[in-house]
Amino acid sequence: MIEPLLKVKNLRQHFKISRSFTVKAVNDVSFEINAGETYGLVGESGSGKTTIGRSIIRLYDPTDGEIIFNYRKISGELDNKTRRMLRKNMQMIFQDPMSSLNPRKKIGDIIGEGLDIHKIYSTPKERNEIIGEILKKVGLSPAHAERYPQQFSGGQRQRVGIARALVMNPKLIIADECISALDVSIQAQVVNLMKDIQDETNCAYLFIAHDLSMVKYISDRIGVLHKGYLVETGTTKEIFSNPIHPYTQSLLSAVPQPNPAIEKNRQLITYNSDKVNYENAAMLQISDTHFVMEC
Repeated sequence: MIEPLLKVKNLRQHFKISRSFTVKAVNDVSFEINAGETYGLVGESGSGKTTIGRSIIRLYDPTDGEIIFNYRKISGELDNKTRRMLRKNMQMIFQDPMSSLNPRKKIGDIIGEGLDIHKIYSTPKERNEIIGEILKKVGLSPAHAERYPQQFSGGQRQRVGIARALVMNPKLIIADECISALDVSIQAQVVNLMKDIQDETNCAYLFIAHDLSMVKYISDRIGVLHKGYLVETGTTKEIFSNPIHPYTQSLLSAVPQPNPAIEKNRQLITYNSDKVNYENAAMLQISDTHFVMEC
């Protein structure tokens, strides 16, 4: 069997607020991502989606659990060799395309920062050629490298964020709600761009989003997160055609339908999470790829 590109096992991320209070943002989350695959992570606001992404890329130090990426353990203390491997082969596209870009730097310097740190080019001319090529790949012009972030629209800034992630030719990209701040038409352009780039480079995505229709379109497998717990995971077809967990059913029932006749008779499924205790819950195997948490 081919080893997964990313393996997350029993990940926990807790934040100590005071002596007596700790926020348990992520609890015992486990999943795998294969090379060239898109794994969608969905859930309501505050469920821990972004925290998982930041813990995997080591913007946060995980409280507990094991993370194996590219056949190396990246949880715990990192030596310099492992850290450089991680920074080169895993990149992140942040949610806000404006606050994630330095307003005092030109686009070319923002995109080329990773090239400078890892010394990927040999001459300044080669550096400019790499930046120009990646800008064309995301639908921008090489001349845009001389502009500042505030001179672009939201969709263009998100393309810059994608270019910054792609310029290192990573094996895994964590897309943290990278389309939530964009117009619907721009969302479709960005997602189609990401799919085209994936077909070309065979990179993997951890796609974090609220929009279930977009997750259904881009993802191969989906994980449903609730209160820091992964309550259900499976292929896109399994999750949308046969949701098992009540929380997954309530999420899908809230998706609006474009057909007025169907929308008029749509019934919302409510889920009272206050009565559920996940602490001693166990994952049940429905099929080879479909798992659901039994409470």
